[in-house]
Amino acid sequence: MTDLTSLTIAEAKSGLSKKEFSAVELTESYIKNMENKRSLNAFVKETPELALEQAKISQSKINSDSGGKLEGIPLGIKDLFCTKEIETTACSQILKGFVPPYESTVTAKLLSAGANFLGKLNMDEFAMGGSNETSIFGPVTNPWSKATPLVPGGSSGGSAAAVAADMCAAATGTDTGGSIRQPSSFCGVTGIKPTYGRCSRYGIIAFASSLDQAGPIAKTVEDCALMLEVMSGHDSKDSTSSKIMVPEFSKVLGQNIKGMRIGIPKEYRVDGLNQEIAGYWDKAAQILKEQGAEIVEVSLPHTKYALAVYYIIAPAEASSNLARYDGLRYGNRVNGDTLDEMYVNSRTAGFGREVKRRIMIGTYVLSAGYYDAYYIKAQKVRRLIRQDFIDAFKKCDVILTPTTPTAAFAVGDKTMQQNPINMWLNDIFTVSISLAGLPALSLPIGLNSQGLPLGMQLIGRAFDEESVFKASSVLEKEACFRGVK
Repeated sequence: MTDLTSLTIAEAKSGLSKKEFSAVELTESYIKNMENKRSLNAFVKETPELALEQAKISQSKINSDSGGKLEGIPLGIKDLFCTKEIETTACSQILKGFVPPYESTVTAKLLSAGANFLGKLNMDEFAMGGSNETSIFGPVTNPWSKATPLVPGGSSGGSAAAVAADMCAAATGTDTGGSIRQPSSFCGVTGIKPTYGRCSRYGIIAFASSLDQAGPIAKTVEDCALMLEVMSGHDSKDSTSSKIMVPEFSKVLGQNIKGMRIGIPKEYRVDGLNQEIAGYWDKAAQILKEQGAEIVEVSLPHTKYALAVYYIIAPAEASSNLARYDGLRYGNRVNGDTLDEMYVNSRTAGFGREVKRRIMIGTYVLSAGYYDAYYIKAQKVRRLIRQDFIDAFKKCDVILTPTTPTAAFAVGDKTMQQNPINMWLNDIFTVSISLAGLPALSLPIGLNSQGLPLGMQLIGRAFDEESVFKASSVLEKEACFRGVK
């Protein structure tokens, strides 16, 4: 019998509908894999009993032909999504023991579509990090690791690792500056950050409110399309949620891309770009050209300012959002002789080093005398970055770039640990898209000389995920990438 955990969502849906196996059997296969691969540290909270209960309900719906779009599909949920009556910590000490009395909109939509939840997935604390090493539960190990443990990327490292290791059919992630796309690239899976506002942020623990966006991480472009169809849509509980209609993204997959214009930004040929990645970038462009697309050069002149702008705006918003964690109403409390002392003690013990660093940066740029010099100026440059993309899309339909400048690096890499700027530089190809609020998908394109996966990123106009999916499905088919051996 086929290993059920190796199936894509589309294949699992087909098998369930044909009664080749049951939803319970599918879920049991993933539970077994989840237990056998605990050494990866991808899950921080396992919910096998809940998943099996949900699978039994799913099977009855499948039997009566009344199932939803994801009926019986076992998923992993990033620990940033509030899940009713299931502990949700954002992998931070300050929220340890917090059990939400409500469900996030995205996870509620997945449940309504028939998905089963296997548990909560590891991540960088409050989604702040690019390697999944800032979690209070310890680092996740990339399934592609050999002798040396490698990071899975971050912040959605648990999500990407779990999908790559067949511990769940797909997973939810969030992307603030690359936190879906970078781990997808490092783990050889596919992930999409949709347009800002495409998915509701209600019930997702906030990092940077003008940047955070939920999205799926899955094995294939098709699976991402199926997931995003369910996760998207307007939500009255989120004022930034868009009312724009959600298309059936899966319907454009495999369509002819003849005449589609693919933009190559000249500014992304940066110093430090790995030559193997540069070679795969050229290969990806050639594949799309051979399939009938036109390759055009575009310019994104303000790209060089993107990292600086991001690391002003994101920490500023984080400083504001994380002010609510004071030990008074929920989460961990460390008492003191005065109210102020209790605040200080609770936040000192509750937040990790990277979170404290970003709170301090954010508080500084929002303080009197520096607000205009830093935060307001960064917002003005952000507008210029967005305008660059608007101008570029006058010449092309989709933009193709590498996802990351390197492959996955070792857990505990001192060059990253001792100099946080080195870690932040991993986001060089992803942050500008987040600042502009655009959709972007990362898919695996091949392996480097060490046998590690490398990813390519396709970027689209706002609310034009269809073009991104269309081009991505063609590139995926021709690249013929295979997962972890």
